[in-house]
Amino acid sequence: MAMTADGKIATANRAMSSFGSRRDHEHLLELRATADAVMSGARTVDSAKISMGTGGAKFQKQRLKRGLAEHNLRIIVSGSGSIDPRSEVFKHHFSPIIILTTRRMTDSSRRRLKDSGATLKICGEREINFRTALHWLHKKWGVKRLLCEGGGDLNDAIFRADLVDELHLTICPKLFGGRNAPTIADGMGFRKLSLAAQFQLKSSRRVGDEMFLVFSRK
Repeated sequence: MAMTADGKIATANRAMSSFGSRRDHEHLLELRATADAVMSGARTVDSAKISMGTGGAKFQKQRLKRGLAEHNLRIIVSGSGSIDPRSEVFKHHFSPIIILTTRRMTDSSRRRLKDSGATLKICGEREINFRTALHWLHKKWGVKRLLCEGGGDLNDAIFRADLVDELHLTICPKLFGGRNAPTIADGMGFRKLSLAAQFQLKSSRRVGDEMFLVFSRK
């Protein structure tokens, strides 16, 4: 995740735009080149023209050298299935698109998304059980390393499920402000300090005016 110096990942009106540097974007693609699958929330996918792809031949070669498939799987998370099948991601057919959802998804949404070519997996009644979902992804699709790219609600859910092994965080020299501006982990959050997810700093480096931090699970 990239965030501002005051901990925001978007402005208060949730207008999604890339505010990191070219180096930060390159870093994201480098991380994708190490993962079997990339996962994002429905709001993130709907709000930007993204394909969730590798980023080109350079990164495809990196994947093949690591013994990975040429293209990563693409996973979209939506408990209600409220994803626009006309979103940019569905216009690109280089790898499967898997939608993790719940029984809250309507029949009409299910039909529209299946018609778009996506594979649907129900992982709960009202809320997605991410432990079940990740076990299924490993067993069915061979996913061993999964890169989650947000947004904040999705991040919060997998932090609370204790499923995050590593956090790559870019701190950018901007301030957005706004009490309603999203952070890297929104949603319910942890109710007590004693329950908070614990991480330790693994590495840090400065490139220009940005800091690139890596935290591992403590």
